[in-house]
Amino acid sequence: MRENSCAFSGHRLLGSDFDGELLERIIFRLIKRGFNTFYCGMAMGFDLFAGETVVKLREQYGAEVRLIACIPHPCQSEKFSYRDKVRYAALLSQCDEKIIFSDRYVPGCMHARDRYMVDNSSAIVCYLRKTRGGTYYTVNYARMSGLNVIEI
Repeated sequence: MRENSCAFSGHRLLGSDFDGELLERIIFRLIKRGFNTFYCGMAMGFDLFAGETVVKLREQYGAEVRLIACIPHPCQSEKFSYRDKVRYAALLSQCDEKIIFSDRYVPGCMHARDRYMVDNSSAIVCYLRKTRGGTYYTVNYARMSGLNVIEI
């Protein structure tokens, strides 16, 4: 676990209860508390929004903040909508580091990405509304690992 590092995990589909301004305030507070490394899983929905928010705050406040793209496999964005493919490429170009967990899709590559982000963080910001799936798995793993879990 790394101090001052934070992971993101959330659903691909954001409900009407999702509050982007709350997410921005939370990330801003983390930066002000000394968090300087953010791990983004680069999935549609919450991940892209969270990564874009880190970039926005970094540009706005000149913060010394690193954004690390945690990519399960190189074709992750292949089935994204055109709009999300554009967002993905733009965000990827703003990342300080890119970590790819498998040279192709294989079962378990998403979980490997998620475990890495948790294992290298001291906090996780999440948007969790379901009791199954990748975000549920990741948030439970984070809780068992002793991370500070911040739910949106």
